[in-house]
Amino acid sequence: MRGARSFHAQRYARGAIFFHWMIALLVLVNLWIGLVGGSMGVHKAVGITVLVLTAGRIVWRIANPPPPLPAYVAGWERLAATWTHRLFYLLLIVLPLSGWAMVSGAKRYPLDWFGLFPIPYLPIPPAVAGVGHEAHELLGLLMAGLVALHVGAALRHRFLLRDGIVSRILPSGRRTR
Repeated sequence: MRGARSFHAQRYARGAIFFHWMIALLVLVNLWIGLVGGSMGVHKAVGITVLVLTAGRIVWRIANPPPPLPAYVAGWERLAATWTHRLFYLLLIVLPLSGWAMVSGAKRYPLDWFGLFPIPYLPIPPAVAGVGHEAHELLGLLMAGLVALHVGAALRHRFLLRDGIVSRILPSGRRTR
């Protein structure tokens, strides 16, 4: 039975764990603000922070490849994990950029980082604001769906398969069995 299998999880490096959880927390905050409501100033500053952290995470990942999945993970699961992570990276870049484009095209609202310093507008024409707005909304919904899928997969590994895969990314380093 597959659920009975476990392995000594080769953990992600501390830097990857830091980037994962910081970005995850900020994405959840921004999804909440975007879908339920809240301060758009905070939403924009968090979005810029996600963009900067994602750039750092990509550099980190290039220098520190993730640990391999255990051999018993099915091919379809490997493919799903690979493409889910690729789509996350794409959205973590394009979603903040579409919001930045939306604000830059309209130039009606200030753009700053938590009131500490201004963030320059992107050099784009006002017509791009509408496209940026539509893209931002659609990509935000796609991000929400992808987060739900990712959390669902983590819960499956933790509670159904009980295979220890989730322990690879937990900050505490504890096993999840």
